[in-house]
Amino acid sequence: MVLRERLLAAGGLEGLFLSDHRSRHDLAGMVSGERDAAATAALAGRRVLLAVGGQMAAARAMIALDGLAARIALVPPKLAPEHIARIATDAEAEICVADAEGLAPEALPGLPRIDAADVFFRAGSGMKRETEWALATSGTTGAPKLVAHTLDGLAGGINTAAAPEPGTVWSTFYDIRRYGGLQVFLRAMLGPSSLVLSDAGEPVRDYLVRVGAENVTHILGTPSHWRLALMSAALDRLSPRYVRLSGEIADQTILDALRAAFPQARIAHAYASTEGGVGFTVEDGQEGFPASLIGTRAGIEIAVREDSLFVRSRRTGRRYLGATPEALIAEDGFVDTGDLVERRGERYHFLGRRSGVINVGGAKVQPEEVETVINVFPAVSMSRVRARPNPILGAVVEAEVVLRADADADRPALKKAIIAHCRPRLAGHKVPASVTFVDALPITSGGKLVRRGA
Repeated sequence: MVLRERLLAAGGLEGLFLSDHRSRHDLAGMVSGERDAAATAALAGRRVLLAVGGQMAAARAMIALDGLAARIALVPPKLAPEHIARIATDAEAEICVADAEGLAPEALPGLPRIDAADVFFRAGSGMKRETEWALATSGTTGAPKLVAHTLDGLAGGINTAAAPEPGTVWSTFYDIRRYGGLQVFLRAMLGPSSLVLSDAGEPVRDYLVRVGAENVTHILGTPSHWRLALMSAALDRLSPRYVRLSGEIADQTILDALRAAFPQARIAHAYASTEGGVGFTVEDGQEGFPASLIGTRAGIEIAVREDSLFVRSRRTGRRYLGATPEALIAEDGFVDTGDLVERRGERYHFLGRRSGVINVGGAKVQPEEVETVINVFPAVSMSRVRARPNPILGAVVEAEVVLRADADADRPALKKAIIAHCRPRLAGHKVPASVTFVDALPITSGGKLVRRGA
């Protein structure tokens, strides 16, 4: 599979577009034409670091580089310079495609550089090399790892044989250089359909107004993205047919809130990860997933081992990249996702990341479990739970809470009420020892709560 060749073969590109907060481009024009001869010669068969500022530049470069480069390593936005250097090293980058917004001219001085504008298609034809795609993990708890994928594997969860619904326009809060955003980009390109891109610096209200004006029909984001959207007065600009959540645990509170906001839309939450690929989608309106999804179906096998979710399919990453990478795929072909689950009746519920456990005097606490309980409280919009050092227990649980705009002004009473709300619903060691109200919570460029130091 070569992305540009699939787009050209699909036809019907007239009227389809890619847009961002700055510009709008005709999709047919973006994929027609030849590559710049000098850029083609410099990039053919090379391992390329793609470090551009905006998603539009990233989209155009990805279409141009797939089938030409041996490897594309995607640099997501807001990455620390040392992490960009680490990605370049782990990807064994031989050349960089960049712009000033994505990578300062003086950065990575030993790596040859081509301006991104020179790799866009100008006027026919193409290579058909299989390009390896290298994606950074979310890095919510530290430096990201780099995972190698094939385009076939990345598109494995997409029904490329089905024609999109008439008038379909995709959009996502995600950045398309992250796994979740790349899935949306590929869905639009392989549809083909129009796509509205977000921007890391764009206020949520402005993004909602813009996607409403573009008549977006299918829109995706993390639960944290959607909690922010639900706080915005511009939410009523949207009238989607399809709303999807992934990347974090979708609890019942957020699912019910989206159902109330968009009663005519299909509401889905999906399980996927950079390492494990797309696992499954749930559309029954309930948190967790049916136990019947465990086992083998449609080219994917899902297992639970010692409360952890394992996945085996052609959608998973091939391997980690780097000088001394840890093994990604076990000898039996399974990928350990690191996500903990618990069976309750005929349904599994996500507990959180194994790496995120808080140890309170030897007893384990999953931050996400406590957040799910706090988020049910009527005055709460969103929350983050983390460890606070304690001289006796080693750590206790503390909660940071963003309140709804209409919450009671009596903050001391609200703190007591939230803790009282938690006591009958959680074991004693899981109840927050303290609650702090904050105006906002830090979110990664991938739309997840930042949990470093949690």
